Amino acid sequence: MAVYVVTWNLNRERSNYDAARRQFIQHLERYPNAQDGGLESVRWVQSSGTANQLRDDLRQKLDDNDRLFVSKLAANQYAGWLNTAVWDWVTSRL
Repeated sequence: MAVYVVTWNLNRERSNYDAARRQFIQHLERYPNAQDGGLESVRWVQSSGTANQLRDDLRQKLDDNDRLFVSKLAANQYAGWLNTAVWDWVTSRL
């Protein structure tokens, strides 16, 4: 299993933004994940698939105006300022 950082931006101009956001997050939450309350559209996601497979799966809930970025984390190759619970979640899975 790997840990990926996933970040997205849904087009707020669409009429169903709130519903689309909920559907995307529900789809993402099928994976073990962690969220820092200070980063609204970022999750750390555990998956046995590749970054491309995770992207393709999550992309199902986005439209062409939305954006998505998925990157695999490597042990001791990341830094930041996050909630301690998120750090613990990430480091325990790498």
